Amino acid sequence: PPSTYMKKGPRGSVSAEAYGEWNKKDDTFTPPVFAKSDEVTARLKAILQKSFMFSALGANELGVILGAMKDTTLEPKTRIINQGDDGNCLYIIEEGCLDCIIKKPDGEEIVVKTCNVGDVFGELALLYNAPRAASVESRDKCVVWKLDRATFSHIVKDAAVKKREEYVQFLRGVELLQSMEEHERQKVAEVVKSESFPAGTIIISEGDAGDRAFFLEEGTAAAMKEGQKVMGYNKGDYFGELALLNDAPRAASVQAESDVVCVSLDRLSFKRLLGPLEKLLKGRAAQYSQAASA
Repeated sequence: PPSTYMKKGPRGSVSAEAYGEWNKKDDTFTPPVFAKSDEVTARLKAILQKSFMFSALGANELGVILGAMKDTTLEPKTRIINQGDDGNCLYIIEEGCLDCIIKKPDGEEIVVKTCNVGDVFGELALLYNAPRAASVESRDKCVVWKLDRATFSHIVKDAAVKKREEYVQFLRGVELLQSMEEHERQKVAEVVKSESFPAGTIIISEGDAGDRAFFLEEGTAAAMKEGQKVMGYNKGDYFGELALLNDAPRAASVQAESDVVCVSLDRLSFKRLLGPLEKLLKGRAAQYSQAASA
């Protein structure tokens, strides 16, 4: 695409001084603990580990976060977050769905996103010390789990910021993404997940349904058809996108030739964030078809 791809104005800055007290850490801080069943704890843990913010935490840190989460039941049409307010917690949805609503300059409110079971919302205001960017309202009766700002700041924030910057640095080197604006790459970094595969592992299998695309961060891998290598992948290469782009089964298997680390992007995020790169992706698909038939 042209160099003007998704050109937007600069992102508004937020004064760090305005949130200075929140940025200070209290060495005497003791996180809250709310009792939960083993089943609920396991369910919350599975959700958190899918988020870039929590995936970098060790077992002890994750245990503190799980203990500090408190459940809240919302009746329909409850506005749990208001645009422009200070953020004091984030939420994970266990039941129901909620709409993210933005108020336009003329006062009209529009729904820009719907959050469903397993989604995390409200985290960006905590991560970037910024006012709430949108309101969030329950569409039906919901159950959400709340994590307070203090626990987030003491346990999660530093690790999350570091991990996000590592992802952004890696994504800058991915040729496909070099035409994107920096803040668009940052959005990708916020939703990718790191996955490791030992040498010899079949990462994706020909004929399977595709639920995510992969960017190779470390190691080498190979696309295989009928037992033959048809394409090699190195750091910065990507694969698995064809099934998402074409809504079709996997066209080939991909096997780790060495120990491999990938960052993966789920189907919905791929469509939402990389949709404007469809022309480049289809060009890559043509190259793959030529390689497979050679």
